[in-house]
Amino acid sequence: MLHDYTTVTAESVSQVTEDAITASEALIDGVVELDGPRTYANTMAPLDAVGVLVSDASGNGSFMARVHPDADVRSAGVAAGERSSKWAADLVMRSDLASAVRDYAATVAAASLDGLEARNVDFWLRDLKRAGHDLSEDDRARLRELRQRLIEVQVAFNSNLDEWDDAIEMTREDLAGLPDAYIERLVPGEAEGTYRVSMAYPDYIPFIEEAKDRDLRRQMQFKFWNRAAEENIPLLAEAVAIRNEIATLLGYPTWAEYAMEVKMAHPEAVEDLYASIVPGLTSRASQELQTLRELASDDLDGGPILSWDWMYYHTQQRKQDFGIDQNEVAEYFSLDTVIGGMFDITGDVFGLEYREITETEAWHEDVKLFEIRNRGSEEPIAYFYADLFPRDGKFGHAACFSITGGMREEDGYRAPVAAIVANFTKPGPDSPSLLKHDEALTLFHEFGHVLHFCLTTVDHPRFAGYDTEWDFVEAPSQIMEHWMWQPEVLQRFARHHETGEVIPTDLVERLVAGRDQTIGLTTLRQVFLGKFDLAIHTGDDDVDLEQATRDAFALTLIPYHEGTHFAASFGHLMGGYDAGYYGYQWAKVFGDVMFSVFADEGSLSPEVGARYRDEVLARGYSRDAIEHLRAFLGREPSSDAYLRNLGLAE
Repeated sequence: MLHDYTTVTAESVSQVTEDAITASEALIDGVVELDGPRTYANTMAPLDAVGVLVSDASGNGSFMARVHPDADVRSAGVAAGERSSKWAADLVMRSDLASAVRDYAATVAAASLDGLEARNVDFWLRDLKRAGHDLSEDDRARLRELRQRLIEVQVAFNSNLDEWDDAIEMTREDLAGLPDAYIERLVPGEAEGTYRVSMAYPDYIPFIEEAKDRDLRRQMQFKFWNRAAEENIPLLAEAVAIRNEIATLLGYPTWAEYAMEVKMAHPEAVEDLYASIVPGLTSRASQELQTLRELASDDLDGGPILSWDWMYYHTQQRKQDFGIDQNEVAEYFSLDTVIGGMFDITGDVFGLEYREITETEAWHEDVKLFEIRNRGSEEPIAYFYADLFPRDGKFGHAACFSITGGMREEDGYRAPVAAIVANFTKPGPDSPSLLKHDEALTLFHEFGHVLHFCLTTVDHPRFAGYDTEWDFVEAPSQIMEHWMWQPEVLQRFARHHETGEVIPTDLVERLVAGRDQTIGLTTLRQVFLGKFDLAIHTGDDDVDLEQATRDAFALTLIPYHEGTHFAASFGHLMGGYDAGYYGYQWAKVFGDVMFSVFADEGSLSPEVGARYRDEVLARGYSRDAIEHLRAFLGREPSSDAYLRNLGLAE
């Protein structure tokens, strides 16, 4: 069941991909060449099997592009991802396959289907329409050409980011304001007595938050916001133009209209959401900026807070107003402690147990493997890998990746396998990996995706796991973040890594009190990203990316950092969130309303947890997300909790 990643080579990555495609094509040939009456078993079931073959191959093949330490294997993974994506895009455009599916869908037997089989047929018909099977041959040929090129562009964009390597060498004096533990783990620079501060998150974020040297913060942000800019800005512009032409060919006014057809929201609803929160957030953010300006008055010389300033002064304000030093907080959040607390909390709430598998066959020595079981059972129901430290060429953010999907097989239910990939501070020779609170929050967030993927009980592979509407998929991870702000939860597991002392009540209260200190600025940044995404996907193909960035960035109330190209490293736009980044706020509405049930009935209530697991996590895409919400809440969802958490409730 679990793959031996220690044997992975560039050749094996290519081979597993080709083997899956070869086996899939044999199944498809059987479907299109069928001589006789069409049934679900001889028409749809083989297509279900194809989906499993290709998905499984990606977990052993193209996934290696994001995590493998060998550059040749990563390159093979990039090529494998492009190969399988192009093949899958071609599959749904095949006329003979479309005819086979449509012929079956028109039968009396198909009309009598119910449940997931009926849903599968409906979804295939929707896919075929979106693949252009109602177009002329010339338009379909152009559509295929565009889709193939879009895959190439997206793969190149992400590969450029993963392989990007840049840094600034600094002296000990340049690093004033940063703790000794940070400096000690930096790689030595080439010049004697210097340290290499890279663009990796564990280097960049603490520097922007704590380095006293304002000009060096500016230089660091300039480099960070220009990662792969020369290569990626043209690729993003090309992707936007391609998407626009695809939408036009298929009869949609914009790419956003096309992309959101299969999601919960539509463009007008997203604009309504933003319109309902931006005025209040702007007022609040203006006050937050004024407070920061007063704090920074001696440094600013009468000028404004700039983009490389606000996180630094935010950090200083938390120290001044709430006595919160994130480095002090991190002393209570060693990585092992946070993982243990995460397991303890979700174990109690969802009735789970976890066990580390010590003899792993993972792709790197730092990777850990865990099995998930129902409490009181010895039978694993799922597995997940934790690859949590940065290294050259690795995926640079934090995400959950699917490796093997859950599904019903003849001998029982196949256990899902997932992976958390993140970039936290690596343990030193004499110190553990210590997480700042927001890093611990990130870990909880990504583990929400793991649980959504791994606790599925859906029989059909297409609808199992977290394959739900893409603007709902963040809700089960958003809900996890709430536990990291509950004093009674934090004091269950947060202990000082040296003394074992439980995190003091006073520190927890100050941490929670300072949570919303700059919620206006922070949320407006999310709105900026969502508005920029929509702006470039609701216009024509001649969009001015720099002007669109500037226009959306104005929402942040902070001057634009001249000479930077933020969009070049906005990986979400090439990773499935195109015309979909709004989904983080959209899903937060639902994450907040779902957690309000826990807040009302007990934040660690096993009864609420069981209902949430059964009605949301286990259900995958077996029904629309709105039905999950209604079933769990027992009513229609509302935005009341979301607005209240933003401080915007009336």
